[in-house]
Amino acid sequence: MSLTAVDGILSSLKSCLTEIGTGMDIVTDVAMDLAEVQDEEMNPGISELEALVLDFAKLEREINYFFDVVKQATAEVTPQQPDAIFGLSARVKEQLAERIAQLSDADLHNHQKVAAFKESVKNSLPQANQESAGNMEELDEDIAVTQSQVNFTCPLTQVAMVNPMKNKKCSHHYDEEAILSLIRKRHSQKKMCRCPVVGCGNTDVKESDLVPDQILRRAIQNKSRESNKR
Repeated sequence: MSLTAVDGILSSLKSCLTEIGTGMDIVTDVAMDLAEVQDEEMNPGISELEALVLDFAKLEREINYFFDVVKQATAEVTPQQPDAIFGLSARVKEQLAERIAQLSDADLHNHQKVAAFKESVKNSLPQANQESAGNMEELDEDIAVTQSQVNFTCPLTQVAMVNPMKNKKCSHHYDEEAILSLIRKRHSQKKMCRCPVVGCGNTDVKESDLVPDQILRRAIQNKSRESNKR
């Protein structure tokens, strides 16, 4: 193998550095998306992505050191006899191993893109936490209103609802299984399904009118937990 061939191989390998940098940017974008959804402690995926970025940084560092060692080794070979190139591979391996042995993985945290990863995640977390806290406060307020305005008991089963469904037309609630069973029974009899709440004028309850009420569902669950503690 000639030194010209070595230069060609190094040039091809150098293109990997661009791909590594792109990969680190993509991982950072994914981590930011995760941070906006959930905080770092509750989302192990963010830690796994940080480990991946560190692996990228380590690979990039080793490639750069490989370039340096090959350059140094070929510079020493050039003035000598042509047959000296046959010992180039062993020399590069030896010198590269010596350099890598002196490295510390702790230094990888100073890599520009690793630092950018941490900073990006850090900046995304407060915004996510603030939005989450705001949403939770709104949800808690809605639950408080729901608890004071809506009966947790299904008008059909006369027990606490498990999966409350709200009727968009009359705003009454029923347990999902109970109301769907009633609607299908009435339709099988070629009849309309009247709202089972006493006094309601809605004479045609349809499945399309029903929507899950997650706020009420959470309120029911909270009440159940409080009852179990007593």
